[in-house]
Amino acid sequence: MKKNIILFLVVICLFFHADAASAEVKVEIVADNLKIPWELVFAPDGRIFFTERDGSLWVIENESLELVATFPASNTLEGGLLGLALDPEFEKNNFLYLYQTYFGFELHHNKVVRYTVSNNQLTDEQILIDKIPGALWHDGGRIKFGPDEKIYITTGDATNANLSQKIDSLAGKILRINADGTIPVDNPFESSPVFSYGHRNPQGIDWTENGILVSSEHGPSGEKGYAHDEINVIEPGKNYGWPVIVGDSNNPEYTNPILHSGDVTWAPSGLLYYDSDKIPELNGKFLVAALRGQHVMVLDLDLENNMVNSVEKIFQDKYGRIRDLVQSPDGDVFILTSNGDNDKILRVTALKTPPLTVETKEPSSSLGEYLVYGIIIAAVVAGAAVLIKRRKK
Repeated sequence: MKKNIILFLVVICLFFHADAASAEVKVEIVADNLKIPWELVFAPDGRIFFTERDGSLWVIENESLELVATFPASNTLEGGLLGLALDPEFEKNNFLYLYQTYFGFELHHNKVVRYTVSNNQLTDEQILIDKIPGALWHDGGRIKFGPDEKIYITTGDATNANLSQKIDSLAGKILRINADGTIPVDNPFESSPVFSYGHRNPQGIDWTENGILVSSEHGPSGEKGYAHDEINVIEPGKNYGWPVIVGDSNNPEYTNPILHSGDVTWAPSGLLYYDSDKIPELNGKFLVAALRGQHVMVLDLDLENNMVNSVEKIFQDKYGRIRDLVQSPDGDVFILTSNGDNDKILRVTALKTPPLTVETKEPSSSLGEYLVYGIIIAAVVAGAAVLIKRRKK
């Protein structure tokens, strides 16, 4: 069966004036008619692989969208086919890694599996880590190779908050393993993949050019009646507090977030450290995909001094829920929406904005709630549609 989708090469140019300053935003719709795309990666040969949460793995090659593989639905709301990574030696070994939720023996679990890509098909399945606790909610799911070429994996608490404080549980953690699934000898806990713990549901990780690891984490917007979404600087062996601490603490046993949302809910998912001159306004800043907030947060963080220089919002309510942000090899920013129907992959190629007045607050023992102000822009859209065939094998 063949199914067609439209790939809109629509350029959205936005201009406005604020005193002597002007703004220009250029966005292209790379792919349309998607269903909850979750992660996207670029292969060295120009192919783009991405997952959809319902179990589909796709590749864009030569302006054609091709189905690579499908996986059984796991009957879970937040789980499914989530994280995706390519091996640093992909050109040589063609290894592709997936984070998958599955249902077995009356319980949900998550696992990280390595495959070999051959002619845009998956072969040679090898499970690297399994039986990560899963549930209808809080499955984590991000996997990335760090600068040390180890695999870092974010896991949620699987709606059992107490597991986050248990070192012998894989839930509510950031895990670190070798590319073959073995445990690095320099991990903080002997013979354990646990790198940090006390997390609720982290879904974004990235590193600065100096190798500093930062994560984004969903706070308890539902069960405790308040939000406290977090941005954390991750250090090996540290305890980030959940569920004992929400937000800041004076207890030295727990590591405070560098930033949290107070009583406002961002629902932060993917996180990107942007390190290109292609869009100079973003260079050296963290971008955070906000689901409930329906915007992209732009964070200027002074990590050496544990300070927040500024917090800005862009694309507020423009594209709905934002799931992930990825930097392309040439410095464009790819955005994955997560609205459940007619989702999109967007490419931002320019973002020149006038100075924004924002209120920020430096981290302290009691960061509290802070306010962020962003921009709401009106768009004039002109473009042409190019048909891309979405063909099944």
